[in-house]
Amino acid sequence: MPENPIVRALAQAARARGAEPLLTWYRPETGGRTELSVRTVANWVDKTANLLDDLGVAGTVAGPVSVSHPGHWMSLLWPLAAWQRGCGYRAGDPDAGCELVVVGPDDPRPHPGLTTVACSLHPLGLGLRDLPDGVLDFSGEALAQPDAHAAEPVDPSASAWTDDGHDLDHAATGRVVAQPGRVLVRPSTAWATLADALLGPVLGGGSAVVVEGPVEADALARLAAAEHATAPVA
Repeated sequence: MPENPIVRALAQAARARGAEPLLTWYRPETGGRTELSVRTVANWVDKTANLLDDLGVAGTVAGPVSVSHPGHWMSLLWPLAAWQRGCGYRAGDPDAGCELVVVGPDDPRPHPGLTTVACSLHPLGLGLRDLPDGVLDFSGEALAQPDAHAAEPVDPSASAWTDDGHDLDHAATGRVVAQPGRVLVRPSTAWATLADALLGPVLGGGSAVVVEGPVEADALARLAAAEHATAPVA
């Protein structure tokens, strides 16, 4: 069986254009900005997939963080890491088939019976402290993992992404619109944001500038011009 098409495309992109920017994240109200190269994104995905392996996760990963913070670069990593591990990803609260839950810093409570990982959502990926028992800090746990890339084979017809409006198999994750240029993304739904900010650029050889939080139209236009970013192709 083949590996997930996005996982394969990201690994190829990391070899071909590793130093080029892939994801630039902004939050203007706090002054936050993080730019991740193709190689850096691939490295974080590798480490996160290896964390899932280390934790023995082979089923579905649930990500409430993808709903509460769909545009943060940490949130965007998790579906690809799940697919690389051969798992499915659910954007939202866990259901009966989930083995691990990924939450944000605003609600880092443990989910009974499930491994719970909390993301700090810090611009530079700093970790969280004083987490309750039963909750792992994503940054600390992931950074301790090896950089080795190992992709599990997947059944193309197996479920890769679910949310309240989608149930997509692994093959479908590679059928998003390829983005060859530099696109400006304002987060919306979890799937649309992932497709525009990461999947499309990975497939098309482009990059994305994701702007989270409130920002006036004039300021957004200036930011887009400075970053040479345009609206994504529909």
